[in-house]
Amino acid sequence: MPGLWRRYGEEYGPLAARGDIANLYRVRPGLLKLVRDPADNDLMRREATALTQLRAEVEPRLRAYFPRLVQTRRRQEPGSGIQRHANVIGWLPGFVSLAQVSAAFPAGVDARDAAWMWRRLLVAIGAAHRAGIIHGAVLPEHVLIQPAEHGLVLIDWCYSVPAPAGRLEPAPAGRLGGAPAGRLGAVPGRYRAWYPPEVLAGQPAGPDLDIWLATRCMTELTGTALPGPLASFAAGCTLASPRRRPDDAWQLLAEFDDLLERRYGPRRFRPFAMPA
Repeated sequence: MPGLWRRYGEEYGPLAARGDIANLYRVRPGLLKLVRDPADNDLMRREATALTQLRAEVEPRLRAYFPRLVQTRRRQEPGSGIQRHANVIGWLPGFVSLAQVSAAFPAGVDARDAAWMWRRLLVAIGAAHRAGIIHGAVLPEHVLIQPAEHGLVLIDWCYSVPAPAGRLEPAPAGRLGGAPAGRLGAVPGRYRAWYPPEVLAGQPAGPDLDIWLATRCMTELTGTALPGPLASFAAGCTLASPRRRPDDAWQLLAEFDDLLERRYGPRRFRPFAMPA
C-alpha cells in the first residue's frame, strides 16, 4: 500500500512541468506527478498499475520503452483531509518530446529521420498490447525521444485501459484499477479532435486506437515532408471504419520495414540532432 505523503516545505523541489492532469516536480528519485484535482486520483492509480504490469510482463529488452515507476504516494491536505495521489517516475535525462521536435522543425522532420521514431513507437505500442494494455493517449507530449541514441519512451499511462475481449487477450480482473475493458476514463481535452469518433462516442477502444494516434503523431511531425508511399501507409492506419484499421502493431511494423527498405534501401543509422 502506498504510504501517506505529506509536504514538508519544499521537499519535492520546483515545478518542472504542468501536465494534462498533474503538476510534475523534481524529487531526488525522479519526477513526482501530483494530481491537481482529487477527482483524477483514479487516473493516477491507472498509471501506477499499468507501469507495474508492464515492468512485470514486458520482456527485459523492451522495458526501456516505458518509464520506471519508482513509488506511489499520497498527499493529504491539512485541515480538509483531501488526498491527492502521486506517482514518482524515474528521471529521463536527454529526452525531448515529439511536441518539442515539431516546434524545432516547423517545416517538418525529414521522413528518413521520422522513420526510426515511427518504428520505435510501434515497438512500444506492440509490447504494451502484448501485455494486454492500451495506452489510450499516444500524443506528441507523451512520446519522448533521445535524439543522439535514437531512444524512445512512451510516457503518461494515466489514460490506459485493458484491451477488450476479442481485440487482444483481456487483462485479468483487478488489473488497471478495475477499469472497464477498452473504455477510456478520460481524453486530453486539447487533443480531443485527434481521437476517432467512435471512441469519443463511448465505444470501447481497441489496439487500433494507439496505432491511429501514433500515426497522427508522425504525420503531424513530418507534415508535407511525408512522401507518397508513407502517406498512403498512414492513411491506411486512420481509416474511418475501425474494422478496417490495423490493430496488430507487430505486423504493422513488419509492413513498415518492408516499405522503408523499398523506399530507402537497407536500414542504416542516420544521425539526428535537435537544433542548437
